[in-house]
Amino acid sequence: MLTDLIAAIMQADNIIIHRHINPDPDAFGSQMGLKALIQHQFPQKQVFAVGESQPNLNWIGVPDVIADVQYAGALVIVIDTANTARIADPRYTTGQQLMKIDHHPDREPFGDLSYVDTNASSSSEIVYDLAQAAKWSLTAEGARCLYAGVLGDTGRFMFDLTTPKTLRVAADLMATGIDAPAIARAEDQLTPNMAKLIGYALQHTEVTEAGAGSFILSTAVREQFDVPLGLEQLAVNYVGKLTTIDAWVMFTEREDGKYRCELRSKHHPINQIAVAFGGGGHPLASGAVAKDLDTCQRMIQTLDQLLKEQR
Repeated sequence: MLTDLIAAIMQADNIIIHRHINPDPDAFGSQMGLKALIQHQFPQKQVFAVGESQPNLNWIGVPDVIADVQYAGALVIVIDTANTARIADPRYTTGQQLMKIDHHPDREPFGDLSYVDTNASSSSEIVYDLAQAAKWSLTAEGARCLYAGVLGDTGRFMFDLTTPKTLRVAADLMATGIDAPAIARAEDQLTPNMAKLIGYALQHTEVTEAGAGSFILSTAVREQFDVPLGLEQLAVNYVGKLTTIDAWVMFTEREDGKYRCELRSKHHPINQIAVAFGGGGHPLASGAVAKDLDTCQRMIQTLDQLLKEQR
């Protein structure tokens, strides 16, 4: 219950907020937004947001660098992260109490306290709900971060989890005086190198007759465009803009030789494919890891077969 989360936050003097690796705007927005709201409501508390820095998202907030000793007696909050393997910074286990806040399907429950709302558009929307339930002041800084998260996870209100409530949340965040168009522009910007990589992805995406799209990005090609690992994922949604595609998957070669898989769909649920290959996620947006190119091909074939069966 939100009341349990609020009570734990009120009792803690030292709070450390984690999110997932390879962060997106919602991971940063919900983490930094929660930090800002708690700090404003309880200025006497120490509140930190940790995890690797992400240059294209540091306009939302810059992660804190803290010593191990800071975890002694701390309330650790892990937000927007479905499973422990994806938590940024392994020190999350060293605090006194662990809390999970998330909107992804709860395939791996963890934490002393857990609040998962799969109907929420984003973890940022859940943080808004938490603030409302606690009757915390909605500051412009907190609203700016949360709006960035809502905007990111809804694809600018295009994805299926955008509800009337989501739009009301966005309206309340905007009412604090934030520059909503500036936030949208910041999320929409591309570096020249990233734009070139997106163009390459669109040119090299393969599409089956059933409408299954796929693109495999090797380390050599990614380095050719001088795009840091993690940022290439911006290409995922652009691939889906092709009219010939109903569902698609993008594979990115990792440093360990495995492939990060991002599955997306316009209509038909594809998360069962992600689960079958060891991953998970939302019905229309999921992810997994493929151990090699043969596994990538099997995933493409599975996606193609799913779309054939849906015809």
